[in-house]
Amino acid sequence: MEEILNEIVPPAELEKFEKKYHQELEQQNVTHKTQFEYAWCLVRSNYAADIKKGIVLLEDLATRHAEGKRDYIYYLAIGHTRIKEYTVALKYVRSFLQIEPNNQQVINLEQIIKKKMERDGLIGVAVAGGAALVVGGLLGLGFALAKK
Repeated sequence: MEEILNEIVPPAELEKFEKKYHQELEQQNVTHKTQFEYAWCLVRSNYAADIKKGIVLLEDLATRHAEGKRDYIYYLAIGHTRIKEYTVALKYVRSFLQIEPNNQQVINLEQIIKKKMERDGLIGVAVAGGAALVVGGLLGLGFALAKK
């Protein structure tokens, strides 16, 4: 499951689907399939801006086209996880599990997201703790120098 979170779309593939999407956009006739393929490539990009663009396209599809909602929700969870918006990703995972409560792939994704939240939370605490130590050390040094 981790591999899907780490998979990076080949630039040629992204370019191909981007070109197709923009051609259809110019003709004002973007199909659901084309929009999904382009969004799917974008959420697998190396760049947060691309991932966010893919998320917008997937959200649009999820609100307008119920027939593919399952896939859209899944890739919305992937996209939000990749940009470390774990709370939003969990919201999509839980929405998916309402549709298919026994989907092992999504259950595994939920566990990975929770582990990432835990790890990043612990890292945040460690950074905050380290900053507190530095500030405390500087204050102690300041008091020692002030007494002299």
